[in-house]
Amino acid sequence: MLRYQFHKDTGLLHLQPEGRLSQADFEGLSALVDPYIEQHGALAGIIIESKKFPGWQDLKAALEHVRFIHDHHQQIKKIALVTDSLLGDFAEDIASHFVAAEIRHFPAHHALLAHDWILE
Repeated sequence: MLRYQFHKDTGLLHLQPEGRLSQADFEGLSALVDPYIEQHGALAGIIIESKKFPGWQDLKAALEHVRFIHDHHQQIKKIALVTDSLLGDFAEDIASHFVAAEIRHFPAHHALLAHDWILE
């Protein structure tokens, strides 16, 4: 399950994965942000806040995640990873080779700093 808050006034999407991610999670995100992107051209950024990566429910969910990244990465200016997981530093380094967004890792419980960084 993927909890999210979308701040349309700033173009900021805050994601909080809770349990394995589903195909419907990413389809729902697309339905939420696509109209905004069409109207404004891009999202200011995404905050991904999680203690650890929860994984996917199945292969369809993983493929839908890849499709979401492929279809949206050029319309997202910044991505903040808010986690104490070692995967945060690794993801920051690796993901920067595959997405157009600027990526930065923040320690857990620093979502407000991530929010400020995205909107600066």
